[in-house]
Amino acid sequence: MGKKLFSIALCLFVSIGMAFAQTMKVSGTVTDAANGEPVVGAAVQLKGSASTYALTDVSGKYTLSVPADAILTVSSLGFNPAEVQVNGRGVVDIELTPEAQLLDDVLVVAYGTAKKESFTGSAGTVKSESLQKRTVANVSKALEGMVAGITTTSGSGQPGEGASIQIRGTGSINASSSPLYVVDGIPFDGNLSALNPNDIENLTILKDASAAALYGARAANGVIMITTKRGSEGQSVVNFKATVGLQSRSIREYDTVNQEEFVELTWEALKNNYVINGGYDLAKAKSLASAGLSGALGGEFYNPFKNYKWADLIDPETGKVRSDAVSAWNDNWMDVLTEDKAVRQEYQLGVSGGTHKTKYAFSLGYLDDKGVLITTKFQRYSLRANVDHTVNDWMKLGASASYAYTTQNSSQYSDTQTGNAWYTAQFMAPIYPVYLKDDSGANLLDEFGNKQYDYGETGRPKAANFNVVGDLYDNSYETLRDNSSIRAYAILGGDSDAMGIFKGLSFSTNFGSDIVNRNITSYYNPYHGDGKSQGGSVDKYSTRTFSYTWNQILKYERTLNEFHFLGQLGHEYYNYQYKYLAADRTGVYPGIKELDPATNVTGNRSYSDVYRMESFFGRLAADFADKYYLEATWRTDGSSRFYKDNRWGQFWSLGGSWRVSQEAFMKDISWIDNLTARLSYGELGNDSIGSYYAWQSFYDLTYANAANPGALVSSLANPDVSWEKKGTWNVGIEGTFFHKVLNLTLEYYNSKTSDMLLSFPMAASTGFTGYNANVGSMRNQGFESTIKVNWLNKADFRASSTLMTYLNRNKVLKLTGESDTITSGSYVIKEGMPIYTYYVPKAAGVDPANGQLLYYAYETDEDGNKVDGSDYITSDKAAATASKYYMGSREAKIQGSFGSDFQWKSFDFSFLTTFSIGGKVYDSLYASSMETTYTGDTWNRHILRRWQKPGDVTDVPAVLSNSGRLAADRWLVDASYFAIKSIQLGYTLPTKWTKKAGIKSLRLFAVGDNIALFSKLQGLNPQYNLTGGTNWSYTPTRTYSIGVDINF
Repeated sequence: MGKKLFSIALCLFVSIGMAFAQTMKVSGTVTDAANGEPVVGAAVQLKGSASTYALTDVSGKYTLSVPADAILTVSSLGFNPAEVQVNGRGVVDIELTPEAQLLDDVLVVAYGTAKKESFTGSAGTVKSESLQKRTVANVSKALEGMVAGITTTSGSGQPGEGASIQIRGTGSINASSSPLYVVDGIPFDGNLSALNPNDIENLTILKDASAAALYGARAANGVIMITTKRGSEGQSVVNFKATVGLQSRSIREYDTVNQEEFVELTWEALKNNYVINGGYDLAKAKSLASAGLSGALGGEFYNPFKNYKWADLIDPETGKVRSDAVSAWNDNWMDVLTEDKAVRQEYQLGVSGGTHKTKYAFSLGYLDDKGVLITTKFQRYSLRANVDHTVNDWMKLGASASYAYTTQNSSQYSDTQTGNAWYTAQFMAPIYPVYLKDDSGANLLDEFGNKQYDYGETGRPKAANFNVVGDLYDNSYETLRDNSSIRAYAILGGDSDAMGIFKGLSFSTNFGSDIVNRNITSYYNPYHGDGKSQGGSVDKYSTRTFSYTWNQILKYERTLNEFHFLGQLGHEYYNYQYKYLAADRTGVYPGIKELDPATNVTGNRSYSDVYRMESFFGRLAADFADKYYLEATWRTDGSSRFYKDNRWGQFWSLGGSWRVSQEAFMKDISWIDNLTARLSYGELGNDSIGSYYAWQSFYDLTYANAANPGALVSSLANPDVSWEKKGTWNVGIEGTFFHKVLNLTLEYYNSKTSDMLLSFPMAASTGFTGYNANVGSMRNQGFESTIKVNWLNKADFRASSTLMTYLNRNKVLKLTGESDTITSGSYVIKEGMPIYTYYVPKAAGVDPANGQLLYYAYETDEDGNKVDGSDYITSDKAAATASKYYMGSREAKIQGSFGSDFQWKSFDFSFLTTFSIGGKVYDSLYASSMETTYTGDTWNRHILRRWQKPGDVTDVPAVLSNSGRLAADRWLVDASYFAIKSIQLGYTLPTKWTKKAGIKSLRLFAVGDNIALFSKLQGLNPQYNLTGGTNWSYTPTRTYSIGVDINF
């Protein structure tokens, strides 16, 4: 009996074993553990077999033939990988847990990636989802408020233009302070407007020397690393995104006076001139002012009050326009010049996916951005293809290629003040019409029924022979660019068992090239404006930029118990070439924007620039027990911009971090999830000294010697000039608390730039102003904080808020040996003060007796230095000009941003605001409208509080015609502002509504971008530039858009 039972048991055991050894069909559904939604494109694989796998369909379902005792591994982007045992089951459903931190915990760093906890430097990241909340053509304009330590400008609102960016203050005086841009691991020399923001997966901003040292000299001012989207393993996903919006000016024009007020002010200015400068009594001055009004304002042709002549329009007793005067027109130049509903439309089509071996991502993009200024626009056609292929366990290849063709139509805003559309429209007096008028004030029409522009040819005192509206149609400035970029890499070796004793050793090589061809056509018509005097003009410019970078990197990485080690050695070569060719002609045929029909050759010119750098670098990183991290980097750069004896610069960094929360004594502190302290120091260099070689004399070849070519030395050589150096300390703590409710990052930095590349002054008798030399030093130190609170984290309701603050203190430590001061216009660079300190006359108020502006002045000794206690008050502008005062700088006391994200069920909502407190802006535009230099200029409404009679106490002096303007501190305006940068509302349709149509997800959204700016003065743009100036430039734009984002 026992033998029979044993036999039966043995047969059952063998049968079961045979059953488990046989293959069986297994099916099931892969779902998101957080919400039960199907996970599309998940890879379900037989563990240990690279060839047996399946991808889930749109319903999350899969089918696979595997042994009954198989183990399945399941993976999908954004989820923790999982393993499940089949155990003979025919149906195996699998839940994947989302890992929100999965992507956040990996940083893109120089020549690779790093886990966040092992990173010893300072960096900030911006993910694709954050970029998509901004409606921008140029990615640089999307970074404001995204990372602490970054200062951006609004720059020009011209479609396609970018922003200027500084990381942790002004890094240099003469050399560049711009960061290095790196796209997919290779420095980028293309135009940022060619990069489609929809193609970007994330950005990493490397802020300190430890983080950026591996990029060497070109990273002295930080690095912005751009990673484009790549394919992932799983079913192909087709994405289509469309956005359509309307644009308008985001900053209102300056608040100026109306027609009646303008005429009254002009009459008063004439009257004051006759009293103050002419010595006439008041009654005579009033009479002369009334008689002179017609001549001052361009004659009766420009009198909108047709029921009165100019001489009778003002009541001399009150100084007011007569109450029964009726205006026949009131054209608003800015309203005619701009559009409040300029259309912006953008479309993106992408396909991505892949297998275990090959992953791909392709995209097509189109952008059509009609500017708010008539005739301006930006168009971009973009194409990108990224492919990654795993050949075997020890070889991986990849490549990406992108192409963009852009067209940019700009206004000629950089030319003369009179021909500048923004200036003239802002400050044209309100009595002057845009269009020609008949005697009744109605618009005159041509034979085709079109309005005719008034070019001011009948005596208009401002912008005579110009009409900036008509000129925008008759003139043009067009820039065509085609941008090509290639990136390719190969990786051999790695952590595969196939490497045997060389396991952990890998070799990689990366190649990247950028080519930019730019063609510019500038055309001025022969009838009006800037081109009239020369019969019109046409200029052609052609530039070509070609650069490539090639590096080779040997890497070894091993883990032994709790010790992890990584070492890298690399070589890199960089080659940059730039060519410029231009030709100009005048005497054009109207409307023909080519050179051949033009009659007079006025110029032909060309030049080229070549820049090369060769580098060797290394990196050592080690960590122990997931607590202690140490990293050292070294790089040596050889630059063609320096003489051979000074060509090579040595740069290095050392950093460490300590995960305090991993220590045994922290285990009982349950409210601390993670706490890391970091410390680093590094030294970098800067060779950005222009497009010529400072160690060679520079010659001007435009001076002919009789019939033979001639040359003059225009810049002296200095073979000793070498690298500008920058050393930076960084101390930081980063932590998460209360079960990831609170995320906190605090950092302090202190950087010193030494051996600055400056012009060393020379005596005027030499015929030169100076030569390039390494002199002077400057310090930036500051504090950054990022506080994020995930204050609600439910399955159907999530909410978080982020506050970033940043302050920087700049100080010039030393300048050249000959002087401790460099003065330039309203600015001074002086030892012991912040860079770009204002150095201007100081106003002392208005004399109540006569309405004259008063200034502070002082006596000087024989060396030109101020005599202490010698200050006095005067109305003498010459004395005020000779007695300038230091009046602060553009440097803000604190900058920052605040934003929040909400998600409730299928709805999402977010907003971002930015702010700046302190600092000053020199508002030359405001000054132009308060002390006019032409009788045709309008006034700011602040002029209405002017001095008018003896005894008036005010800060605005009496108005005078053609009074002249002194650059004084009264034009320094508080630069503080608060801006609403973006608001977005979205709704994702439930999957059950869309899956029958084969749609994985469909999201509808509405976005407001650059919505509002609140500052001290209406019309002021405090973010125009980084030095604190203003200009007549293209105003920033506000955009309201709606869109749809579909994944198939």
